[in-house]
Formats: sequence, C-alpha cells, structure tokens
Amino acid sequence: MSDGDHEFGSYGGRYVPEDLQEALDQLAAGFDQAVEDPEYRQRLDSLLRDYAGRPTPLYHAETLSERWGADVYLKREDLLHGGAHKINNTLGQGLLAAHAGKTRLIAETGAGQHGTATAMVGAMLGLDTEIYMGKKDVERQKMNVFRMRLMGAQVNEVTRGGEGLADAVDAALEDLVENVDSTHYLVGSVVGPDPFPRMVREFQSVIGEEAREQIQEKTDGLPDACVACVGGGSNAIGLFHAFRDDDVAFYGAEGGGEGADSTRHAAPLAAGEDEVIHGMHTRVIDDDVDVHSVSAGLDYPGVGPEHAMFREIGRAEYTAVTDDEALAAFRELSEAEGIIPALETSHALAHAKQLAEGEHSRDTIVVNLSGRGDKDMDTAAEKFDLS
Repeated sequence: MSDGDHEFGSYGGRYVPEDLQEALDQLAAGFDQAVEDPEYRQRLDSLLRDYAGRPTPLYHAETLSERWGADVYLKREDLLHGGAHKINNTLGQGLLAAHAGKTRLIAETGAGQHGTATAMVGAMLGLDTEIYMGKKDVERQKMNVFRMRLMGAQVNEVTRGGEGLADAVDAALEDLVENVDSTHYLVGSVVGPDPFPRMVREFQSVIGEEAREQIQEKTDGLPDACVACVGGGSNAIGLFHAFRDDDVAFYGAEGGGEGADSTRHAAPLAAGEDEVIHGMHTRVIDDDVDVHSVSAGLDYPGVGPEHAMFREIGRAEYTAVTDDEALAAFRELSEAEGIIPALETSHALAHAKQLAEGEHSRDTIVVNLSGRGDKDMDTAAEKFDLS
C-alpha cells in the first residue's frame, strides 16, 4: 500500500496493492503525455464533436425561472450520445487505453449510464468490454443493461454485499489486479487512486469550459451559482472546474434517501467521515448507514477527493436532497419545460429550486443537467399515478 501524492489537500493519494503501483504509474505517465499531445487532443476533440455531439447548449429555462424567482440555465449534457455526460470521460480514457495497447476495457456502473458509455466506446474502438453492475441496479436499470449487451459488452451481475455500486467497484478492481497487462479499468467518476480523479476531471472539464463561455454570451457576465448532483462527483467537478477561480458559488446535491434523519442515504459529504475507500482518502459514509438513493447513480458510499477538499476549505457547499424532493423536481421539470431529467440530475434541480427561492433569489444559476430520464421511466411510473 502507498499513500502516493495528495493533490487535494489531505485527500486523494494512492492506496493500492503493490502489484497495481506500476500500472498506475504507467497510466499517469501516459495521461500526462497525452494531454500535451496535439494529435491526441485533435482526435479526442473530433470524437467529442462528431461522435458525442459537443458542444451541448446552455438553455434558459424560462418557465422554471419565472416560477422560482431566479434566472435558471440548464447545461444540456442530457443531449449527448448515450444521454449523459459520461461519454466525455469514456472517450478520453478509451483513447488512452487503445494508445497504450490495451485490448480490454472494464468498468463499474450504477445507473448504467457509465456502463453504456463504456460499451459505446468499446464497440467504436474494437475493444473487448466487461461491465460490473450490482444485482439491485441490474433489476432497476434493465434498459441500460440491454443497451450494453446490444453493443457487445458483457454485463457481470455482482451479488456480494449490498449488491450496489460500491460492490461493483470492488469486483472491477479485483478483475484489474488479475488482468492488469491487457486491461484498462475505465473508472467512471473522479474517484479512486491517482491518476483517476484528476484524469476524469480533465475529460469532464469541457462541461464548465463551454458553460462559462456560453453564460457570458447570454448574460454578459458569470453566474452567481453553479449546481450539480454529486455521487462520485464527475459531472459536478466538470462544471465547477472552469469557474474555480471566479466569484461563483458551488453547490452539490447528494442523495439524502428517505429523509434527514434516515439511516438510508448516500451523502458522505454531508454526513460522512474521513476514511480510505477504493484506493483514495476521502469522505465516506459510516458503516452503520445503509447506502440508498432513489437514483442508482448516487448509491456510492464515498465521493471524489476534490469534493472532500472543497468541503473542507469551504469552496463548495453540499446538501443532502431526499428522494421525495428529487422526484418532485423530476416531475416539475418534465411538466414545466418538456425535459425529462435523470433522477440523479433531479437532486441538483431540487436544490437549485431551494436556492432560487432562498439566498439566490433573483440571481443567475447554472444547473448541470447531467443526464436524461429515459432510464428512470420504470421507477417514475411506480411513483406517479398519471391516469
């Protein structure tokens, strides 16, 4: 085990078995070289444009703005190929893996969006692809499981532990240890040992770079606040990073589960403690808490180390949003703007509404609409009686 270098204050590092150290050293060196390579950047930019569908628009949600009392802008990552921001990262890492001579991709997934995006890139690049997914997530995300298999990926159902996202990560890490020479573990968020948190941030930072330019074109200024949901935290870091040195407030919405006093939630920043998990030092939910959120993509007991640092230094504020609050936001955006968000994204919308009606009344708020809600139709149909 090694703690490596901590880029994010006391958080981050590299806590892994010795037999993974060399592989991570090689990955870090390859990543550092690639981001400075004009040919790599040109290839990635071309795929982001022509394959993924960038740039995504920044939409002024006029009905929500009128209702909530603030100017609300939605960064439309839901319009990307695959329906979520995940493709930004899978393209970047997929190209790295191919350049390094890897023949196989593995990934973990909860809501299925990252697994789907990995399957897309694996098919496009001709790489064998296996996805690890907890049994309970396989059952509630059947459409994404079908999409992954349709594109040739093998989906491995994980039945250990809580049968959720954390258990899928454990299974993928074990696979990597056994197959490190041929396999690239395409981590889906800003989590894990170095270089994954800074690598995924690099590939997702396109979100904030576009949003920063777009909001200035629309308003001749910067927003007062940026809001995003936080599980592992890649869509949030992707939005926040470009505004890091600006006078812009950051808000992350975690999965609050059944309520503030519940022992079933997914909010390590709001209600966790400092620990090591999955190769990194970060904020982790206590062992006596049952990790739960209505959104599968937020069912993770840890969080990216940069978010843990942001919380510690006061750069960002993190709030647990309950299942009921997220479901209400899911329905309100659908009815008000004709846009059906992912349940993960709905947590950010719910918190943005609280901010707009409170301390950010009459301000300009950018919300990262990280994914669309197609995958959540079965869950929504169980919650809402629309007959």
